[in-house]
Amino acid sequence: MTTDVAPTPLDHAPEPDPQAPSGALSRPLLLTLALLAAVAPLATDLYLPAFPSMVSDLGTTDTGAQLTLTMFLVGMAAGQLVFGPVSDRFGRRGPLLVGVVVCILAGVVAVSATSLWLLAAARLVQGLAGSAGLVLGRAVVTDLTSGRAAARGLSLMMIVGGVAPVIGPAVGGVLAGPLGWRGLLSVVLGLTVLMLVTVVAFVPETFPADRRAAEHAAHVGRPSAWAGLANRAFVGYTVAFTFAFGVLMTYISASPFLYQDQMGLSETVYGLVFGLNALGLMVVSAVSAKLVTVHPIHRLAGVGLTLVGLACVALVVLALAGVPVGWLAVPIFVAVSSLGLLLGNLAALAMAAVPRGRGTASAVLGAAQFTLGGVVSVLSGIGDGPLPVALLMLASAVVCSASFLLAGRGRFAS
Repeated sequence: MTTDVAPTPLDHAPEPDPQAPSGALSRPLLLTLALLAAVAPLATDLYLPAFPSMVSDLGTTDTGAQLTLTMFLVGMAAGQLVFGPVSDRFGRRGPLLVGVVVCILAGVVAVSATSLWLLAAARLVQGLAGSAGLVLGRAVVTDLTSGRAAARGLSLMMIVGGVAPVIGPAVGGVLAGPLGWRGLLSVVLGLTVLMLVTVVAFVPETFPADRRAAEHAAHVGRPSAWAGLANRAFVGYTVAFTFAFGVLMTYISASPFLYQDQMGLSETVYGLVFGLNALGLMVVSAVSAKLVTVHPIHRLAGVGLTLVGLACVALVVLALAGVPVGWLAVPIFVAVSSLGLLLGNLAALAMAAVPRGRGTASAVLGAAQFTLGGVVSVLSGIGDGPLPVALLMLASAVVCSASFLLAGRGRFAS
């Protein structure tokens, strides 16, 4: 699975000091943006270990419990397509505050829901509103930085935001017993309240009216921001990013059944195993943020993709060989950890491929990500045994690799 491609303009563009991407990404701002990136994945995954108790409390089925996850992912995908373009027109801060407030209100309804359908509806709205944090967080980074500095900023966000989908079930596995699913959703509600406080305190308007007017004037008579996304580099890197996330979501969605049902792990041990995978992803994300200051972004992403691909191949081989299911934890760890070299760098490559409309570009990137996440969360439950999950992870890695290669032959202008 060869992934090396010709260097891109992003790798050679003049850069700010890599140790301080632009001076504009202060530590409080960066931590706030990381929280914005983390809350939505935590809201997706924190309550997964409590699915059995939800089934019992609400008198539903495993499919019904899975519906609450799917509805949240649908909301995340659709909401980003709203907040991204709106922020290109009205700025980042106002839409972000609106989204966070609505997310808090939806969280209150979710915690107190007495039926599956009310919970599913609340989760849909929670996803729609919560998407503002993801899409506008990326836009803020690219408003303030560019090139490798943007890649470093996004990778640092991934240290928190990228590991959240893995840490969520780990923490949930420990807390599911004492708190139950309502308690876990209350934790999510508390995090959204914290998100509101930090946004008010630390996130300025990074795309003010004068800059919006200047960008509009500079592109009068040119293709729209949407049309500007129709270039090979943006499409290719976006598809690559989306299917890299697909590898992660396949693993996450199947994890309660893979680890608890098939490996026989308790909720607590399940959480600890997830913690180990989260640590791997966190460490590799941190290493990527350091390496991106001295190595080409596309090369780091290529190394990560090669490792993910090889790990997925090994996973399929072991599943076909019928080895004890516990051995599958090894290639899963390698695949999840190696995504730390992919997610932040692929997002930066995609965002660098558009000349304007960064909010719209971030919206498309995020909507594609969570649309595929919703699809694989359903597909990962089809079939018995680990083989279907392994094949789905491998298929995502193959599509990611092909799109990455295609994008590297493109240009950063339509």
